[in-house]
Amino acid sequence: MPDVTEKNHRIEPSSDALERTEIAPGYSISRVIKGSWQLAGGHGVVSETQAIDDMKAFVEAGVTTFDCADIYTGVESLIGTFRSLNEGAFRDGTLAPIQIHTKCVPDLDALPTLRRHDIGRIVDRSLRRLKQDRLDLVQFHWWDYSIPGYVDAALWLSELQKKGKVRHIGVTNFDAARLRELLDAGVPVISNQVQYSVIDRRPEVALSTLCAERGIALLCYGTLAGGFLSGRYLDAPDPQAPLENRSLTKYRLIIEEFGGWTPFQDALRCLADVARKHAVSIAMIATRYVLQKGTVAAAILGVRSTAHLSDTMALFGFTLDTEDIESINALGGEATGPMGPVYALERDRGSPHGAVMKYNLGREPGRSAEPI
Repeated sequence: MPDVTEKNHRIEPSSDALERTEIAPGYSISRVIKGSWQLAGGHGVVSETQAIDDMKAFVEAGVTTFDCADIYTGVESLIGTFRSLNEGAFRDGTLAPIQIHTKCVPDLDALPTLRRHDIGRIVDRSLRRLKQDRLDLVQFHWWDYSIPGYVDAALWLSELQKKGKVRHIGVTNFDAARLRELLDAGVPVISNQVQYSVIDRRPEVALSTLCAERGIALLCYGTLAGGFLSGRYLDAPDPQAPLENRSLTKYRLIIEEFGGWTPFQDALRCLADVARKHAVSIAMIATRYVLQKGTVAAAILGVRSTAHLSDTMALFGFTLDTEDIESINALGGEATGPMGPVYALERDRGSPHGAVMKYNLGREPGRSAEPI
């Protein structure tokens, strides 16, 4: 297991409570990234005005980095509106500069016939929605490795980088073997967005080693397992289907891979013990554990509003010590899974994990956002 205290990315000193890190020369991000797929529908009514006000509050608090995707309905445009409404504040320094990480997710049905212009179309659409001349970071996703073309598609994305439309290239849910293919082909990947939590440690199998060797930053989602890793579920009965939203359905399957509801309750009790020691919440312990992993640059927290902003700000006010880490590490030794490379379970369309996904959202006008 990689040393949780070692960092292969440079942490920037800051007078603020929230740390920053440089994941490429001259490119600094906040170590908490505001996730946004919950703003795309399926998690209740979204007020555009409130969402934009919340974005401003997060930036003012130091969370300057946003994660979105071309397939998250309406979110790129929402962030673009926020940018344009606050253009003057960004220009005069009233608001700190923001970094917007979007994705390039070609539809599954389009993969066999994907061409250079299709990647260009996706990037151009994101540029229009976000009201940017250049995208800060584009994270490339490929649904099915058995369909050839992902190396070519990533190289086409790097051509757009050379043209000035893209500043940096990342990937999403690439396992170690396929990420190595891209790197060896000359794709200048700086980050990989993957699922990583105290109950899902698949990145530790091979990916973390490769990322440490090649200087690739991990940007991690699912650190709170859709909200399951919180006090709300401690000593609670196993929720019954249908669950409240697709995110909970997705992460309840991960809990099942971990061993089921009883081992998961044991994990929550362990986290609760550590949380009491530091006088913080279970969610903060779960997030801090991932942030202390050596190749992890940032955690993506899918918060819809400012309700949990104070917890976010307190994340860097404490550090897990060796005793804490050993206690949490022991949970992995008792778990039965998840096993295999990152995203392998979700990539299997015949599995319950794959059934949660929707694969052809890019050209559906009425599509609904999905986590990938």
